[in-house]
Amino acid sequence: MSKLHIRKGDEVIILAGKDKGQKGKVLKVFVKEQRALVEGANMVSKSTKPSAQHPQGGIIKQEAPIHISNLSLIDPKSGKATRVSIKHEGKNVIRVAKKSGEEIK
Repeated sequence: MSKLHIRKGDEVIILAGKDKGQKGKVLKVFVKEQRALVEGANMVSKSTKPSAQHPQGGIIKQEAPIHISNLSLIDPKSGKATRVSIKHEGKNVIRVAKKSGEEIK
């Protein structure tokens, strides 16, 4: 199991697939599967039975996980896709955008 360059709460851009070019926030990261849920991206239709949350039941649109390789972090300075480098300051690990050298929060 390896560490991933994307974390929950990051702003990412989708590089491949039906939602290519779309930007969104990472809702959840599945480390073992190397996938991430991106807000409003890779929407799929799921049929559900009536429940407390959905008393009507029916078809619900929801996000499906996207492979990490199809996502890239957004540079905080330029707003474009960037690779990530990791710097160590004492015990702190800081992610830095390759394009601008800006720290990724």
